[in-house]
Amino acid sequence: MEQEALTGDALARACAQAMFARDRAAQSLGITIEEAREGYARLAMTIREDMLSGHGIIHGGMTFTLADTAFAYACNSRNVPHVALSVTISFTAPGNLGETLVAEAVEVVSKARTGLYDITVRSSTGTLIGTFRGTCYRIRGTVLP
Repeated sequence: MEQEALTGDALARACAQAMFARDRAAQSLGITIEEAREGYARLAMTIREDMLSGHGIIHGGMTFTLADTAFAYACNSRNVPHVALSVTISFTAPGNLGETLVAEAVEVVSKARTGLYDITVRSSTGTLIGTFRGTCYRIRGTVLP
């Protein structure tokens, strides 16, 4: 009996899990998938000592990576592969050692070859750490084999 094709949020979860299995950067940073739905992803990461900048707060590149990973999982949620075309980030507060950051990516619009996503990064206490806006571009292939 042939397995039923995945659709909607089940497809999004399968895509996120497949991407994570190949995403060595996310794995090395301890990023976890909290939720994945069609056009949406929420990921978490706890700030470790090796993620701190010379100011003793989270390095901006680490915050960017968490937001960018949530962006990737959200825009690839329909098994149609996309890569970042353009992104901007604004840092609004520092993240501190031991805090857990949560990045939430929400689809604004998805058209034929591009999509626009807004990502917020918050601390476990709800403090806004940064806002990220990403435009993605469709490439060939599929996310799932």
